[in-house]
Amino acid sequence: MEKTTRTVRLSDVAQMAQVSLSTASKALHDQPRVSPATRKKVRAAAERLHYSPNKMAQSLASGKSGIIGLVTSDLTGRFSTPILIGAENELRAGSVSVLLANARGDEALERSHVEKLLSLNVDGLLIVQRETNPRSSLGNVGVPLVYAYGPSTNPHDASVTCDNVDAGRIAVNSLISCGRNKIAIIGGDETFTAATDRTKGSLEALAEFGLDPAGPIRYGRWNENWGRAATRLLLDQGVDFDAVVCQSDQLARGCIDALKQQGLSIPDDVAVVGHDNWDVLVNASRPSLTSIDNNTELIGRIAARQLMDAIKGQPHHGIDYVPCRLIQRESTVPMD
Repeated sequence: MEKTTRTVRLSDVAQMAQVSLSTASKALHDQPRVSPATRKKVRAAAERLHYSPNKMAQSLASGKSGIIGLVTSDLTGRFSTPILIGAENELRAGSVSVLLANARGDEALERSHVEKLLSLNVDGLLIVQRETNPRSSLGNVGVPLVYAYGPSTNPHDASVTCDNVDAGRIAVNSLISCGRNKIAIIGGDETFTAATDRTKGSLEALAEFGLDPAGPIRYGRWNENWGRAATRLLLDQGVDFDAVVCQSDQLARGCIDALKQQGLSIPDDVAVVGHDNWDVLVNASRPSLTSIDNNTELIGRIAARQLMDAIKGQPHHGIDYVPCRLIQRESTVPMD
């Protein structure tokens, strides 16, 4: 006779954890009034027994599907990808399933994806942008919704993004702490709020020390070619500078190339700091590039937490700015 394997039930988990059935259910669903120790004990029992809750029964009992829709404007982008990873890690930790859709920066396609996800009875939506420019609100779609990286223009909506003003301030302060006081700024595309906000923060930091930027602040495309061209303009015009804030890592790579071509040493003659902390650039740069990290994975985690709060009836409103952080490498060192 074949041996049958009995389905593990919630009552089995409760018995092993030595708690009541209702307490076991609350612990597995992150409901309040369950102590962290009890929640940990129940989850350990569930894992040991390989307990898999019946999703259909859960949905019927709670009115929730346990599914979140995640719509991104860029599935492979260096900013959106870590946001997606952070959000998915946070959601899966709460036993929530994720349905992912790529709108590829197309507003009509984004709306189509949202409507499709709503038809699948998702409990909430997370909208991830590839840039920090404010975006139009999707309005009331019938379920909680949180915007990540690109904040909504509607102050009633919940949005989570990086603090680019603080990023610009951190960049200048890091150079001043290295003994530099003639700091040039190479800007990115001025139509992006990342560029204007980073400039604002950098100028505020300089002003706090009674300093002006070395030379004019020029804006251009977010690439190495503009970094090289802007640096050559500084050199050709005889601007006296001992450090450069570049508003992206691509700009910084171009800047370093141009400085080397003039026989200048980095960081001995000129220190350089970039923005965005893009691994493929900062570690391949020679010297390795000091950069400002946008904490994108943390943005994803916080946005996911806010969405889960909203689903539980505790919505957030307005924009939550996540601080950036300095990752110091060889392109900036204290002067002797």
